[in-house]
Amino acid sequence: MEHPKKYLVVIVGPTAIGKTATSITLAKHFHSEIISGDARQFYKEMSIGTAVPSADELTQVPHHFIHHISIDRNYNVGDYEKEAIHLIEEKFKQNNMLFLVGGSGLYIDAVAKGLDDFPEVSPEIREGLQKLFLESGITTLQNKLQQLDPEYFEIVDKSNVHRLIRALEVCIGSGKPYSSFLRNKSKKRNFKVLKIGLTADRNILYERINKRADLMMKDGLLEEVKGLQSKKDLNALQTVGYKELFSFLNEEITLAKAVEEIKKNSRRYAKRQLTWLRKDEAIKWFEFDEDINHIIKYIKLKTS
Repeated sequence: MEHPKKYLVVIVGPTAIGKTATSITLAKHFHSEIISGDARQFYKEMSIGTAVPSADELTQVPHHFIHHISIDRNYNVGDYEKEAIHLIEEKFKQNNMLFLVGGSGLYIDAVAKGLDDFPEVSPEIREGLQKLFLESGITTLQNKLQQLDPEYFEIVDKSNVHRLIRALEVCIGSGKPYSSFLRNKSKKRNFKVLKIGLTADRNILYERINKRADLMMKDGLLEEVKGLQSKKDLNALQTVGYKELFSFLNEEITLAKAVEEIKKNSRRYAKRQLTWLRKDEAIKWFEFDEDINHIIKYIKLKTS
């Protein structure tokens, strides 16, 4: 007798599109569980600015990889791939379907396809780039990456020094663009992947992003950031919603300007997410306010 196939249903889309609510409804319908693929939601010290599911939402469906590590831990996509695959294999002993949800394209790809094999890079190259950053600032790194790998430059978080240096060290060390190592041959997985994307007209998406930023401020984001000020240089905190408020707390900008920057940088982040996701032809796109029954019907059709 043939074993039933195991399906990992991946829910993707830009920030503020409504992935959490949709995935909870779907997971409840299919009596399943949710694995977070949103790297920002891993850290237990970050809640409001990362839009983690509410306490009520977390009780409706079992969630994994939400608040499971501290910002002090040096945790990367390789660690996540190993832990997530181990958990998925365990969960598939009881379930035939699981949901992987998130906006971090690299982390989603790590689970669905496996990580790409990057070349070994001499530590001297990284040290040289760190020195260049300290002496000449982030713009020099941005310009260098734009020159060496314009394709990756389009989608990278240009304010994340760690990401810029990582891409540049591969470009310099290998003599090839960093993007040429992305999306190489997939690893063999013991499950099938079904990808669903949520989207919206750009004006609607931007309005949702702006509203969410205002709501986060109302919910106490500034207090959350104040509590993390002593750790503001950690890589986990070099992210939208936190770095702008650190600038306010350092008296570099006004609070109104910081909130404006959060909205602007969130819109840019959404644009980068969509640039990454649109390249994946396996994604079936639905409008963010699509009747959930249409998505359920599509999942049943594809997994029966």
